[in-house]
Amino acid sequence: MTSVLFVVSEEGYWGEECIEPLTTLDERGAEITVATPTGNPPVVDERSVDPENVGEETAAWVTEVDETDERLNDPEPIAAVEAADYDAVVFPGGHGTAWDVNQDRDARRLLREQVAGGDGKALVVCHAVGILAFARDADGDFVVAGRDVTGFPNEWEEGIVDEHDLMPDGRKLPYWVEDEVVAAGANWDAELDADTSVTVDGDLVTARGPESSADAAATFADELGL
Repeated sequence: MTSVLFVVSEEGYWGEECIEPLTTLDERGAEITVATPTGNPPVVDERSVDPENVGEETAAWVTEVDETDERLNDPEPIAAVEAADYDAVVFPGGHGTAWDVNQDRDARRLLREQVAGGDGKALVVCHAVGILAFARDADGDFVVAGRDVTGFPNEWEEGIVDEHDLMPDGRKLPYWVEDEVVAAGANWDAELDADTSVTVDGDLVTARGPESSADAAATFADELGL
């Protein structure tokens, strides 16, 4: 059975970006484990379960899974898991990843080891793509250097934060994903003219945002042979 580790934010994961791949991979027969920075249950971004923002159907679906899925409600601490024990790792997005997952040395370790040239694969979605700006390989080089990626674009960020990079909840966004990932040497293309954006570069799959969640989940499941 294909084993997949989900590394999910405690500071606010975007519902659809986690639940869509989780349920898709589950339905295709993957064995799923969830991990968070401290081992406490992940926290869903309230905006991603607001019916006025995402629609009543999506809001209800995400809320139900978030509240009832045993794996989400009883995660492992990131530091206690090893990449070698899993065939793949998934990093759901959400602004919250900028404050915890992307900055977590063990999360970066898991990503690095999954894309170090073995049989592992990684799916990184939306703001979680920011982890690529901080993850380095054994030689000290950015793992994303020279790789084709998509992710949450600056153009969209401009419509969320104010002139001082403050989020609607008052937190200051520490960095913009596109800026940092491009600085790390990635070939960035968020395909802003397309309805969805999912990029496959070998063992690394990246997705732009919520509307790309279904495509990302299906593409990653196919990449895993599920």
